[in-house]
Amino acid sequence: MVHWFKGLPAANFKSIVERLQQFTSVRLFPPKSDDLPPVGKCSWWIPSATKVLALLNASNSMCKPLKVPYTCFYNNTLDNIDLMKEYHAWQNPVGHQQIFTFCQYPFVLSLQAKRSIMQKDSEQQMIMTARRTLVAKVQQREMPNMNMLFLNLKVRRSHLVSDSLHEVANKKQDLKKKLRVSFAGEPGLDMGGLTKEWFLLLLRKIFREEYGMFTYFKKTHCFWFNPASTDCNQEFNLVGVLMGLAVYNSIILDIRFPAITYKKLLSPAVVPYNKPQAHVGRCKVTLEELEQVNPDLCHGLKELLEYSGDVEEDLCTTFQCSIPVYGTTMTYDLKPNGGDIFVTNDNRREYVDLYVNFLLNNSVYEQFAAFYHGFHSVCASNALIMLRPEEVEMLVCGSPIIDYDELEKVTLYDGFDKDDVTIKYFWEVAKGYPLPLQKKLLLFATGSDRIPIGGMGEMSFKIIRVDTSSNMLPMSHTCFNQLILPPYKSKRQLKQKLTIAISNAEGFGLE
Repeated sequence: MVHWFKGLPAANFKSIVERLQQFTSVRLFPPKSDDLPPVGKCSWWIPSATKVLALLNASNSMCKPLKVPYTCFYNNTLDNIDLMKEYHAWQNPVGHQQIFTFCQYPFVLSLQAKRSIMQKDSEQQMIMTARRTLVAKVQQREMPNMNMLFLNLKVRRSHLVSDSLHEVANKKQDLKKKLRVSFAGEPGLDMGGLTKEWFLLLLRKIFREEYGMFTYFKKTHCFWFNPASTDCNQEFNLVGVLMGLAVYNSIILDIRFPAITYKKLLSPAVVPYNKPQAHVGRCKVTLEELEQVNPDLCHGLKELLEYSGDVEEDLCTTFQCSIPVYGTTMTYDLKPNGGDIFVTNDNRREYVDLYVNFLLNNSVYEQFAAFYHGFHSVCASNALIMLRPEEVEMLVCGSPIIDYDELEKVTLYDGFDKDDVTIKYFWEVAKGYPLPLQKKLLLFATGSDRIPIGGMGEMSFKIIRVDTSSNMLPMSHTCFNQLILPPYKSKRQLKQKLTIAISNAEGFGLE
């Protein structure tokens, strides 16, 4: 049946999916003039429809490219049911009998629904952690205080990485508490801004090329783990912790990893229990996934596969791989005695597969394993099993879909009114920008060129007036999602100054 579905035209395939989704929605929330039989007499309807959808989803996953986007299987009606009841029924089956829950078929749950489950599961874990701390304080006859309910990190700006490493290492038992950051020698209560600033500053420092942990590829605008960085496992673990804390505390990070990173993060989705030697972060990788990291190398390997001459005689390549390591080149065998085995027309596919696996799995195993364990030390939850790699990326980095009309609706003003001329000019300019400049404007104002997965409506954005010379460039306070503007005399002047400001701003992962 799955293979038969693959042969359907995309329009017919999509129509069947939509009909089954509509059937489920009407059965869950019937209209008032409902002539359907009572739920008790047709309890098999929804499970059966969902199982047929599972066949369609399996068929869609086998198609390259997908016959329909995976989001077509989302049923947004399910956002309105008791999701935690579904989740707990899935996690705690009665006896050996597993009752039907939508969590068994996570492809029908929207990312907003999955995020809601993760957030509530996280909140429950936070409450349990805080409760254990409170009980321990009482048992030790110590006076409890509010600080024990938070993960309190205090760092110096001049020693940002080392202090962060020290704080995270010493407070691993508190990672599931609400995050609160302070900078040594600076007054201020963290209401979210200091936390975001800590993320921004720390990530920008760690991802700098001279730091040596990650390699930046300009063509794909992404970072990848540096295989030569063999003495930074604590730092890689810290980056994983940062990503986990961001998901846990609903903070969007401007991290540019290729999609394979999130696939590896879910391999496996739950850390093997009590198995310290278990391999983590390994998965089956393809040439297309290498292209997301290093397109030039990928192009060379494709040419090898398509070469029409005699590979062994003309190229004289063996089953080895060379990678640069701080000015020298290290050579590794891709299989036992690889240096003595030549690549031929018959074995070149095996050579390419081993080469790709070495680059994306073996060469960075220690670095990625540290990163993996850092992420899962915060986000350990069975809810991760329900997520696709693309969805994990959106939870970490936000949605790439930008709608300035929606942003305008939620924007607050300080010193300006929404009908002021400068504000009208601003929105006309912002909406008239091409997409790359719209992204840079969002990055300039908020520290990220992505938005929350729930859309612009979940953002807090403020435009503040500063009474000074209109020749001043716009400024921003990215940690508080604030844009600071003087009143401008013309739209042309505002556009000129705004374009200069966002072009001069320090981007993270953007050129």
